[in-house]
Amino acid sequence: MKKITLLLSVFVLCAVTAAIAVPANKTISFDKSKMGAVEFSGKVHKEAGFKCKDCHNKELFPKMKKGTVEISMKEIYAGKYCGKCHNGDQAFAAKKNCKRCHKK
Repeated sequence: MKKITLLLSVFVLCAVTAAIAVPANKTISFDKSKMGAVEFSGKVHKEAGFKCKDCHNKELFPKMKKGTVEISMKEIYAGKYCGKCHNGDQAFAAKKNCKRCHKK
């Protein structure tokens, strides 16, 4: 019984550690845009005072897995996804600042 409890505890600990193991300074590249890859810097957003849950919630980005949400510039310009903050008030506007995110 002790072995089963210990094994189960180790499994749960590993699962929890894996779920939170992505460091805040990680950079993720989204490379499906014809305008060039978009690199998301966790470090830049953390330094701006944001936490993961500020964006990863039911309203904005419900899933925290790359490629699970289709994003268009039309939606961003309308204030969805990245456009919720990148509107010119809270952060630089996505419109007319393409090269700040898209890198060829």
